[in-house]
Amino acid sequence: MKRKVILTCAVTGGSALSKNSQYVPITPQAIADEAIKAARAGAASVHIHVRDPQTGAPSMQFELYDEVMQRIRRSGSDVIINLTAGPGAGYAPPLDETAAPPIRSPGVRTDHVSRLRPDICTLDVATMNFGDRAIVNTPPHLIAMAQAIRAAGVKPELEVFDIGHVGVAVRLLEAGHLPKPPFFQFCLGIPGGAPATTEAMLLMRSLVPPGTIWSAFGISRFQMAMVAQSVILGGHCRVGLEDNLYLEQGVLAEGNTPLVQRAVEIIRALGAEPATPSEAREILSLEAARAAA
Repeated sequence: MKRKVILTCAVTGGSALSKNSQYVPITPQAIADEAIKAARAGAASVHIHVRDPQTGAPSMQFELYDEVMQRIRRSGSDVIINLTAGPGAGYAPPLDETAAPPIRSPGVRTDHVSRLRPDICTLDVATMNFGDRAIVNTPPHLIAMAQAIRAAGVKPELEVFDIGHVGVAVRLLEAGHLPKPPFFQFCLGIPGGAPATTEAMLLMRSLVPPGTIWSAFGISRFQMAMVAQSVILGGHCRVGLEDNLYLEQGVLAEGNTPLVQRAVEIIRALGAEPATPSEAREILSLEAARAAA
């Protein structure tokens, strides 16, 4: 039997839009439609951020998450819904004595997760430079967020961007703050984090506990190369307009579907098969997470 690979599509992302973001969905309807099409193309899971429908700016508004989820579920799709819990950690210290906006509290950052109870949500085990600002996730915040996520019966996807983040996550696992079996996502190629290379992926894989379910992705031009590398090394993978706007050099991806289709081709070319949402739920023990809440 061919190995089943969970393919996640990160539909829109939480970064500012650029002149090349013309195919990035903005409204709840557009985000939901892109998620549904990605699922039909072979994605077992969709990773969701939301944006202000008027400006396209990243948002944390509950009603937007709610509308996206309801639209996906009303479509009849059984795709796994993975909501971000990353926003609210950004910190840009001023160059003078002006007060900077505070990091949002764990309760605020997980409010939509507690209320909507998606299948999965991300938990960024990361404090690092991220562009011109930092993202800050201290252990007390991570523990509080993990408690809220587990209480909702949601599986945390442990996003790690560098080698030290893996160690932080493993210590939280050993202390019982995170559920087992864990699900790690190796986020590669982000400036300030680990590079999108075979060596970095191998090192991260070597640091997680035996039997860990893991996935990896690379941003920009490294996206498809990291799909192939992850499949070869026994992991799962992620694509989508959050991480990369191009189908190939100089050619914008006209939505998420072409990226999912290309990833499916790679997975099959390497002798594996994209997991269905039902198969992915079993691999990730999602029913057990819900039952434990």
